[in-house]
Amino acid sequence: AVNVLSAARLFLFGARDVWFVVALPVFLASQFDWDHWQVGGFLALWVIGYGAVQSVAPKITGRSGRGLPDGRTAFGWAAVLTVIPVLIALALWQGIAPGVSLVVGLLIFGVLFAVNSSLHSYLIVSYAKEDGVSLDVGFYYMANAMGRLVGTVLSGWVYQVAGLIACLWISAAFLALAAIIALWLPRRLVGESA
Repeated sequence: AVNVLSAARLFLFGARDVWFVVALPVFLASQFDWDHWQVGGFLALWVIGYGAVQSVAPKITGRSGRGLPDGRTAFGWAAVLTVIPVLIALALWQGIAPGVSLVVGLLIFGVLFAVNSSLHSYLIVSYAKEDGVSLDVGFYYMANAMGRLVGTVLSGWVYQVAGLIACLWISAAFLALAAIIALWLPRRLVGESA
């Protein structure tokens, strides 16, 4: 379960960073003529909002009425998140209010991503073995860091070669992989605790 969740985490964070780290700030500055204060301020507010959502995410994921989150929960949230970069890419491709589409899409993505990230963090603690928690959690966050590295490198390269829309399509593909991988996570039986 730890290995499977780590693989899902790698693609989850790669999916965010492939368009968020390099491509998005450069796009905001070059296409919308935002200065560095506007870009930095907007992204800072996004990060603050992301943290706020993470703080209430357990209440959001716990409302399913099915008990504690499990692999099925991780699949569902990742599948929903996959739709957002697809919609943003399509809106930008069609020229549908690019500024509004991107900003609103990014806000929705931020909320759903924060829930996904928080859910994964809960699951790693749930799956970690009592006698090797630090090893299991360390391996999991190593996968997290690898996903961020892959996403960051791809963000700069893909944006230069093909633009933001291509970064968004790669993000959607990574999220689809994270969702598919989550299908192999354990599912709890009714009444089973962590």
